[in-house]
Amino acid sequence: MPEIEFAAPELLALLALVPLAALVYLAAQQARAARESAFAAPATLPSAVPRRPRWRRHLAPLAYAVALTALVVALARPEVTVAVSKESATVVLVTDQSRSMEAADVAPDRLTAARESALAFLDRLPADARAGVVTYDDAVRRVEAPGADRAAATDALRSLTAQGGTATGDALETALGLIEAGPERQAADGAAPGAIVLLSDGIARHGRDPLEVAREARDAGVPVYTIALGTDAGTVEVARPNGTTRTIAVPPDRDTLAEIARLTGGRSLETADADELAAIYDELATTVTTEDERREVSSAFAGGAALLLLLGGLGSLRWFGRLP
Repeated sequence: MPEIEFAAPELLALLALVPLAALVYLAAQQARAARESAFAAPATLPSAVPRRPRWRRHLAPLAYAVALTALVVALARPEVTVAVSKESATVVLVTDQSRSMEAADVAPDRLTAARESALAFLDRLPADARAGVVTYDDAVRRVEAPGADRAAATDALRSLTAQGGTATGDALETALGLIEAGPERQAADGAAPGAIVLLSDGIARHGRDPLEVAREARDAGVPVYTIALGTDAGTVEVARPNGTTRTIAVPPDRDTLAEIARLTGGRSLETADADELAAIYDELATTVTTEDERREVSSAFAGGAALLLLLGGLGSLRWFGRLP
């Protein structure tokens, strides 16, 4: 259930009228019983005093009490937060294609899982969303500016090839520049001009410090949603100069990715499962293209109060031939 806030909370003080009305009703019931008892001797009281359905006679007043509560709440102007679609949302996918993405701890391997999930992410975006792509290893390799035509972005993801090291900071800087150069950078309502979805699996050993760039993204109002892909058991084979190979561990750098998300107001996620990765991208496709909006729901409470008043009155007329 969404959390309710009030534009005029001071009017909630009127809720004190509800228990007051209940006390008045109880006093009236006791007075009525006393008057009826006064006209008959105790021995003849059962036949002299008309029998009333014990529970039905309280239903209409109960409906009125709830209606009064709903009316007071309506006067206080209740508001709820709802998710609404952003108009022409901008998102840049930043995808790591370093050598560590060859690790097979995520079936069939990290790079394939990342590619397929990112392509599905593009398909899930609303038609008017502007999507861009940045791919990187030890340098930025492919840059596609955000646009409604996703053919270039799709091609960039399909051409991912695992190689080299990891320059996450440089890739983030490039993505931030794409968003800042876009038409939404001067959003008058203070909304984020765009969002970045970063998938990586390793420690950044090249280029700029990613946390430094994250602070720049925070200052620009651009949230970064991070996905740490892989397990601590992930390994890749690296060739030696003499022609042999050695196995090196390639655990994901969860701490840095989590800090990037925290600094920028995004979210940090992690997975080592291809299906779960697809679900994460599916969720993010909604997250980055919607925004929270406050909406007043006074009419719902007022309508409910009117319905209760009507039902209470109709019930009283049907059972007793009069209004309470």
